[in-house]
Amino acid sequence: MADEKAERYIQRSSEIDAKAYAINYGAHREGMTKEEIAQYYSEWAYRGTYDHDLSPERYHGPEYAADVVSNHFIKNRESAKILDVAAGTGRLGEELFHRGFRNIDALDPAEGMLSVARKRGAYKDYFCEFMDGHALDIKNDTYDCVVVSGGMGEGHIPCRAVPEMIRIAKPGGLVCIVMREEYISYVEEYIDRLEPLFKQLEIEGKWQLISRTIVPKYSFDNNGVIFQYKAL
Repeated sequence: MADEKAERYIQRSSEIDAKAYAINYGAHREGMTKEEIAQYYSEWAYRGTYDHDLSPERYHGPEYAADVVSNHFIKNRESAKILDVAAGTGRLGEELFHRGFRNIDALDPAEGMLSVARKRGAYKDYFCEFMDGHALDIKNDTYDCVVVSGGMGEGHIPCRAVPEMIRIAKPGGLVCIVMREEYISYVEEYIDRLEPLFKQLEIEGKWQLISRTIVPKYSFDNNGVIFQYKAL
């Protein structure tokens, strides 16, 4: 399904948009290891084309995520401690910085991506690590907000990483995941697993659902879904 949809989009799009879509799809091919995916992103960043290929005209994830976080933190933005998971080249961090946030950390497994993010000057600390379910070198209850924009996908953040996001969020803190809606129904890791896990964690008293919202044109012509949870 994913291959067929990608092919259809590429065939009907302009040459520039088709090329950008194909490059982005290259990071989501089935069968890639997490190390291969991180290397793909690093090389993409080092080429200097990532922010052009996923420009705001094609990818709205950082803006959607920034809107959610900004609406949640009307006050105390300078002191709110935020972790941007799968930070990439730092567009979300930059968006948040422009909105008054000053205590933002970045986590991404691709050093090439972080090398670009550092130039933006929006983050305090940088973690070149996978969010894959292993215990991060971050203390419990550290962040007022853990936000993921674009980090979910084929071979990307697995279901087993979600409890780790909750662990490092403060009680009452925001955990926000912004992703392509269709991934829930065709990425094998997420089919009949991701949302049931979210529900199970709620039953276990780990977090509480704030909202689940569908948004248009999240990535190219694909809708996105925004999950907001309060860590407990």
